[in-house]
Amino acid sequence: MGGIRTAGDLVARMQMTRGMKIDEAKRYVADKLHIAVPDLSNEVLMREVREEYKIGTIQSLAGFPKGIEAKHNISDLLGLAINSVNVFQSRTKRE
Repeated sequence: MGGIRTAGDLVARMQMTRGMKIDEAKRYVADKLHIAVPDLSNEVLMREVREEYKIGTIQSLAGFPKGIEAKHNISDLLGLAINSVNVFQSRTKRE
């Protein structure tokens, strides 16, 4: 499973932040994305899924989120607290 091309980054996030084993993390991510576990490694399908959920793609596309906006969408989708998103939100609330 390769990073942002598929769902490797999402699975790794669940492993690191929640201490999940790889199979549990894959199931959790697949359930959140409403796809089957084997589809997590399908580059073509995952590009469509990433575009649909606005969680970032390998190549930036006009009108699609990138950077902190994509991380914010990942945070909401997976129910995670992502430090960079929290810092950004706290800074924008002060202004």
